[in-house]
Amino acid sequence: MEYRRYYQNGGSYFFTVVTENRRPLLTQHIDRLRNAFRHSMERYPFVIEGIVVLPDHLHTLWRLPDGDDDFSLRWMVIKRKFSAGLKPGIVNASKRAKREKGIWQRRFWEHCIRDERDWRCHLDYIHYNPVKHGYCHKPADWPYSSFHRSVRQGLYTADWSSE
Repeated sequence: MEYRRYYQNGGSYFFTVVTENRRPLLTQHIDRLRNAFRHSMERYPFVIEGIVVLPDHLHTLWRLPDGDDDFSLRWMVIKRKFSAGLKPGIVNASKRAKREKGIWQRRFWEHCIRDERDWRCHLDYIHYNPVKHGYCHKPADWPYSSFHRSVRQGLYTADWSSE
C-alpha cells in the first residue's frame, strides 16, 4: 500500500520525528537543532505553535502560511542542517546511495489538525510527553518544551498536568 500524505494550504499540522535507532542526539545537540529550525523558518516561514524535544524524538505543532502546504521541504531543511557535521550512524547501502547519514528515521508522522479541539489535544500531548516518558514529574520541569511559553500566553497554569 502506498503511503500518501495529506496537504492543506495554510493548515496546522502535528508531527513526530524520530532519530535513527532512537539515538539520543536531540537534547545533546539542542543548539544545533534550534539553529536548524531557525534556518528553515528564515527560508520557508512557519509558526511553531507547540514543541517538545526529547533525547531521541520530537513532537511539534506547526501552522503554515496561507497558500503553502510544503511541510516536507521544511523537514528536509531541518534534518539536513541538524545532521551536517554530526558523526554518522550506521549507514546501509540504501542510505549511502541517498547520501543519508543515519541520523534520522526516513519518514515522519504527520497529522493535519481538523479543529480547535484536535489542536488542543495535540498541544496537551506535546506538553505532557516528557512526563509520559519519565524524564520529569510535571511539564514545567522539562526545559526543551514550549510549555513555558504556553503558560505565559495563558493557555496553561504552571502546575498543569494532563492526569
